Amino acid sequence: MILDTLTSPVILFFVLGFIAAALKSDLSIPQAFAKAMSIYLMGAIGLKGGVEVSKTGITHEILIAAGAGLALSFLLPLLAFALLRSIGKLSKVDAGAVAAHYGSVSVVTFVTAVELLTGEGLSPAGYMVAVLALMETPAIITGLTLARRGDANSDEKNSTPWHEVLTNASVMLLVGSFIIGAVAGAKGFAAVKPLFDSGFRGVLCLFLLDMGLIAARRLIQTRKMTLRLVCLAILLPLLNGTIGTVIGTVIGLDVASAAALGILAASASYIAVPAAMRLALPQADPGIYLSMSLGVTFPFNIIFGISIFAALAQSLG
Repeated sequence: MILDTLTSPVILFFVLGFIAAALKSDLSIPQAFAKAMSIYLMGAIGLKGGVEVSKTGITHEILIAAGAGLALSFLLPLLAFALLRSIGKLSKVDAGAVAAHYGSVSVVTFVTAVELLTGEGLSPAGYMVAVLALMETPAIITGLTLARRGDANSDEKNSTPWHEVLTNASVMLLVGSFIIGAVAGAKGFAAVKPLFDSGFRGVLCLFLLDMGLIAARRLIQTRKMTLRLVCLAILLPLLNGTIGTVIGTVIGLDVASAAALGILAASASYIAVPAAMRLALPQADPGIYLSMSLGVTFPFNIIFGISIFAALAQSLG
């Protein structure tokens, strides 16, 4: 599957963007167009997930998967925080901020994983979109708690921005489109299927081209990444993804959904959590948490992680 992944147009567009930025090409995607593609991708994956759930309704399996996702998002930052403090030698504030990223999820990693897994005949259950949405925010709570532990200064300026956390664009769009898909069902989705289904892979290719450009430029520009942090940015997704895949298998998810849960656990947020950290923890260094999550972990997961956790889920299954 790794060979199939590396030769997929979706991954090759990401590699193209990464190489172009490394060679200092002036290739770029207009910001407005990139934002539009992001909205399209999240809307499409939410809609399709809701449609799939409408076929089965709320089942025991969905509730178990949702509970597992919430638990992972709350608890994984604890492991990350310990490693970032002991091995990464980060301050409490920076370790808490980075840990929040590694408990939350990357929508683009998930969307890419679903596309690649489906191409291999492994289609994750539609309700995994709901699990994705649930895993966005709990890690923020844990990360902020760890960063502020023992700090008596908790004035209103530094309080948790609950409104911004719970209403950030990705959560609103994913949850909203998921509900729309669940209400409309397959019959209602048929009318918009040509837009949200047929063009999905092409838009994903262009979006990953842009992400490759951003990831490489982030690595080139930053001077905050030590060898310890680079190693942790690879170790953390491997540990988290393994934990997620094992848990998915133990609770009885099918192979594809267990792999998807592992990929969610392995991914690191670079949209929702950075926005929350800028508001709630402005003293944390964006050069560290963005470079780790977007510059190292995201490329690693896209190129290797998806295949690794899919193979692990198949082996365990």
